[in-house]
Amino acid sequence: MSFLSLFITFFNIGLFTIGGGLASLPLLYEAVVDGGMISRNLFVDMLAISQSTPGPIGINMATFAGYQIAGIPGGFVATLGMVAPSLIIIVLIAAWFTNFSSHPLVQDVMGGIRPAALGLIASAAWFIFREALFVPGTDFQLSLPAAGLFIALGVAYKLKPATPVIYILAGGVLGVFLF
Repeated sequence: MSFLSLFITFFNIGLFTIGGGLASLPLLYEAVVDGGMISRNLFVDMLAISQSTPGPIGINMATFAGYQIAGIPGGFVATLGMVAPSLIIIVLIAAWFTNFSSHPLVQDVMGGIRPAALGLIASAAWFIFREALFVPGTDFQLSLPAAGLFIALGVAYKLKPATPVIYILAGGVLGVFLF
């Protein structure tokens, strides 16, 4: 894959990602897994790492995917492609939105974007839920170790809130023994 193709692929993902990084997951999956660039298992691992590292998840995923596809230059190109549309759009919005934000057409457009973004986020949440709690390659066979870890760490966080890093590290350590 050429660097230009890589840039265009991630530019398109960035252009149509409305609702934050989780909303980009269905588009990323379609581009890199369905597109044959990386495996489904690697995508799931990238997702776990991207959620566990600092920074926006969509950009972390783009960087990781680009690196897997074409090394360090690929990571840079994919990240640049993912970020470029947001940068361009936010500059345009910042320049004109305040003048038109009360216009009925703008209000109608925003009314449609909000549920669309929520739908993409819900799709990403379902994907994460399915991949984390069910045995891969089965028709929703619950992984008891994964479900137990999910419940235990969720309850622990509810009873004793702390930085999520502690719970992510605990999940990693427990995963060594459970999986």
